[in-house]
Amino acid sequence: MPYIPHTPQELREMLDVVGVRGTDDLFADIAMLPKHFNLPKGQSEAEVCALFEMLAAKNRTDAVSFLGAGFYAHDIPKAVDALAGRSEFYTAYTPYQAECSQGTLQAIFEFQTAISRLFEMDCANASVYDGGSAIFEAAMTAARVTKKNTLVVDEAVNPFWRRMLNTYLAGLDIDVKTVPQTNGASNLAALSAAVDNGTAAVIVQNPNFFGVPADYTDVFAAARAHRALGIISVYPIMQSVLKTPGEMGADIAVAEGQSLGQPLNFGGPWLGLMTCRKEHIRQFPGRIVGRAEDRDGKTGYVLTLQAREQHIRRAKATSNICSNQALCALRALIYLCLLGPRGLCRLAEHNMDLARYAVERFTSFKRVERLNTLPFAAEVALRLPLPAEKFVAALKGCVPGYPVARHYAGMNNVLLLSCTEVNSRAQIDSMIEATGGLL
Repeated sequence: MPYIPHTPQELREMLDVVGVRGTDDLFADIAMLPKHFNLPKGQSEAEVCALFEMLAAKNRTDAVSFLGAGFYAHDIPKAVDALAGRSEFYTAYTPYQAECSQGTLQAIFEFQTAISRLFEMDCANASVYDGGSAIFEAAMTAARVTKKNTLVVDEAVNPFWRRMLNTYLAGLDIDVKTVPQTNGASNLAALSAAVDNGTAAVIVQNPNFFGVPADYTDVFAAARAHRALGIISVYPIMQSVLKTPGEMGADIAVAEGQSLGQPLNFGGPWLGLMTCRKEHIRQFPGRIVGRAEDRDGKTGYVLTLQAREQHIRRAKATSNICSNQALCALRALIYLCLLGPRGLCRLAEHNMDLARYAVERFTSFKRVERLNTLPFAAEVALRLPLPAEKFVAALKGCVPGYPVARHYAGMNNVLLLSCTEVNSRAQIDSMIEATGGLL
């Protein structure tokens, strides 16, 4: 009981005031708690630490990984940790008092500017929780703008994020119409045809889950013809070489920002990026920082549209999000500034070249082929002569990719392989050699 601050006597006094006999009675109306949790006998701090160190030692930390599927290992310049770790940033929580938070607000403003320029969109917010919640918030924005309740979603959108979208929508009067992919390719004609006068938005991804990039300009034009919005989720690193959401005519562009200076960390914290056209800004969720001048002409930063938030507008709020991933957003800003436009472009091209080398090595085996013949970025789907799960389990010291059948029926032999700058040609060669007679 070292971490429970109340003595048994204090607990008894509180329970008497409430009018119940014990803690089981106190929580009876809100949870059916078991009589016991079959927990082992308590141990000392040293024993617990030793136990967890023993369990942690079972993890492989030296494995070479070619995993992707929406979350990517990238080199992070040391300056990102050094600057983001400064106490004035690291310990700051939320800039409710603008006069006390000018540094934090300016950093968020610069972040918004960088993301808007990267996506070539008019406006960005201060960030949301992750890529999946960003898609949901974009969908809700579209529903408010159009006053319609049907979403057309490409099946080639990351299945993790589609599952999050469906979970968030479970209690809402919004229908989802999923357009099937074909061998990893988004069906652009079918997406356009699926949009009708009841559609709030069409949701796509570039590159899609299978690594295939596409131009969704015509899809967004079809949506606009029916007064629906075009929503696109993108891989930020690839925006330096691919046609941007702004160029395609998207109304809202979102992304998982983990690839911008965030380390992989067993599921988070992540960073949801959100941008939009200016005409939709008052229906946008979360925070938006603006730059202003005071009566003396001095520059100041404010939460320009904070009135959207639930702590002020309550039931009329555009979102339940009343915070943002400020520290993660700061890391993304520093990362983008350190690389710059040319560095980001070189990084994307390097990773694409590496992926092409991996494909060349894999397809040297006669029984291995690409899932389709379409262009790909730094991620590619390969069809193997055996189940992908079996292939992944067989390789020791290497994670060759992600088994697609976990989300798509009929793709048992399909492996999704991703390459970033943390990989090398030598690692690819070693992986090919380790396949033995499997391929």
